[in-house]
Amino acid sequence: MPRFQPTETVRLAIVEQVRALFNDQTRGEKPVPPSDDAWFEKDSPIRLVHADIIGMMVGGIRGLMLQMLHPEALQGVLDHSDFRNDMHGRLRRTARFIAVTTFGHRDDAQKAVDRVNRIHAAVGGTLPDGTPYTASDPETIAWVHVAEARSFLAGYMRYVAPNWPRESQDEYYRQFALIARKLGADPVPETVAESDAIYRDLRRDLRTSAAAKDVARLVLSQRPKGTPVALQRMIGAEAVSMLPDYARTMLDLDKPRLSALPARLGTKAAAQTLRWAFRQGYRTPA
Repeated sequence: MPRFQPTETVRLAIVEQVRALFNDQTRGEKPVPPSDDAWFEKDSPIRLVHADIIGMMVGGIRGLMLQMLHPEALQGVLDHSDFRNDMHGRLRRTARFIAVTTFGHRDDAQKAVDRVNRIHAAVGGTLPDGTPYTASDPETIAWVHVAEARSFLAGYMRYVAPNWPRESQDEYYRQFALIARKLGADPVPETVAESDAIYRDLRRDLRTSAAAKDVARLVLSQRPKGTPVALQRMIGAEAVSMLPDYARTMLDLDKPRLSALPARLGTKAAAQTLRWAFRQGYRTPA
């Protein structure tokens, strides 16, 4: 037996375990094959950011907690989803949407966007104070996009490229803007500077609430099948650590202190292991 076989066996086992986490195998889902006819070129900034598994996992949790501070985004989730009983399913569907629109064939990407737009068109109701809301509101979608984009980029720069050039960051926002506009977001940033400005402006709409705190606790306590408990705890601690101070206060979350360094080191080690495992084949498990 070749000497490399045990290492290759371990690598493939990790790949299959992670792909099972991101794909609903009961529905026959398989990883999204990267297409040469996607919206974005191979190795362009958006593909680099969205291919890093750990950065996306940490960034995804961070982004979701920021999104839930927006009353309309929160109420839409409370009124029109089964997230309490299927948090993993919600996160998995979000990851698959990102994978299809980033790496998939442009026709499949457009179909995914159209599907989300149809769902948003049917989502609406009233806030606890009686104010009407709709999921298709451009500024609500803008906040969801900005919180997500900033969090994904923060994860990538934390674990992969701390000194990533500003022009690459700007290009990431320009590329991601294509998807945001197709979803109806407005305003949409195309540079780091524009992201900072829009983020500051849209913060005016954020509110703390018992429901937002409850969602944050639920997100941090969820344990997707197949994910080691220690890894999930480290990812959660990292996501909380990366939140702005105001967001932690609004969500009643304590900044990790004694556990912060071990969580960061452990998460970075996990990121290196996953990059090694996915060194061949698909660049993303979703």
